[in-house]
Amino acid sequence: MIHIRLIDREHQADINIPNEPFQLFGRMIPACANGKWTYTTERFPTVTTMRFPDENYEYDKMQSDYTFIGAYDGEKCVGLAIMQSDLFKFMYLYDLKVNASWRRKGIARLLIQKAMEVARQQGYIGIYTRGQDNNLGACLFYLKMGFEIGGFDNRIYEGTSQADKADILFYKK
Repeated sequence: MIHIRLIDREHQADINIPNEPFQLFGRMIPACANGKWTYTTERFPTVTTMRFPDENYEYDKMQSDYTFIGAYDGEKCVGLAIMQSDLFKFMYLYDLKVNASWRRKGIARLLIQKAMEVARQQGYIGIYTRGQDNNLGACLFYLKMGFEIGGFDNRIYEGTSQADKADILFYKK
């Protein structure tokens, strides 16, 4: 059985669970007209995989501005959500990941639910995050979880090897 709990100093190593590959099978194309966001999707002719580089999060340096949420099977951390304090009324979902063998079991949903609880306890009205437009699986997941598109940044990767990508901002109250 999966248990969701805050990660404390004793379990600080759990904030560095490795990133694992995920499939890239399409792109979300957002549009805004009269203040209302809509989207279409484009499927890629070939499915590829991507893996983000592993982070080296430092609990002691981050604990004052971040909240770490773990999904545990017994004592093994199989999923992670990292929440970052923000100046505005939405808390930032800085990272969300679930080990590949544990995906599609509702763990990310449980982490989002706990993230919302944490945000409200800290006085926020909701949470926001960003997803790369070419990670259609993640973008559709956020929408399924009740997030709404709230912005689009097509300049963030300019000058990098990922210049063909953009970020979509998602907000949930």
